[in-house]
Amino acid sequence: MLTDDQRDPFRLPTKDNIRMAMHWLVQGCSYGDSLVFHFSGIGAQVADDDGDEVDGYDEALCPMDAFQKGPILDDEINEAIVRPLVHGVRFHAVVDACYSATVLDLPFLCRVARNGYWQWEDQRPPSGAWKGTSGGQAVLFSGYSNGKSNFAVMPDAYGSVGAMTHSFVRALECEPRGVTYGRLLTSMRTIMKCGGSYDDMQGPIGAPMQHQLQRRAGAKPVVFGDVRHLPQALRPVMSTYVQ
Repeated sequence: MLTDDQRDPFRLPTKDNIRMAMHWLVQGCSYGDSLVFHFSGIGAQVADDDGDEVDGYDEALCPMDAFQKGPILDDEINEAIVRPLVHGVRFHAVVDACYSATVLDLPFLCRVARNGYWQWEDQRPPSGAWKGTSGGQAVLFSGYSNGKSNFAVMPDAYGSVGAMTHSFVRALECEPRGVTYGRLLTSMRTIMKCGGSYDDMQGPIGAPMQHQLQRRAGAKPVVFGDVRHLPQALRPVMSTYVQ
């Protein structure tokens, strides 16, 4: 885990350390492996220079030394932790940052429409470049609100927590084991819509988050994936997520 309060220079979220951590995460992955990536921090957009973005901008994650070394672009992130995923490997990511919607460059987006039905949207680049895995399954939870801030959640025991992190953990604590992606996403949306201020928040993480909530502009959580044939209900979340 890389955090900005570490004394060990190799555990700080610098650009080089994040790159090494991404490489370490997927190195040697094989059938049956389950991988998790979480980023909570600052995101950015930069002008796309290779024609692989629908909106003309690359999304990026900003390490703590971004001013000196620059951000980590979605093209590099995709190459580092998405493309190496082989058949039988399951990869889940939660990215809690501005401009995080397509930060893994996964080909397909699933979000709920106003009528309550889930819709898959084709996010493949105009260039035709394939940005999926090498046979594995990759799923990204992110806030689909490029250009907007997330909620700011400030529980006593945990310091500041972003909207995606808060709603994701809160939903997992409330939902039963074996919850589907669709139900989890619906729960996250409800929590974010309510500002996270449920009176019945329980559990070791949820309970401290009942108060001291400050609301900013809101993002709507969405799921990105590398496969189009997921059923509309979406597959169950890996059991190791629901503890």
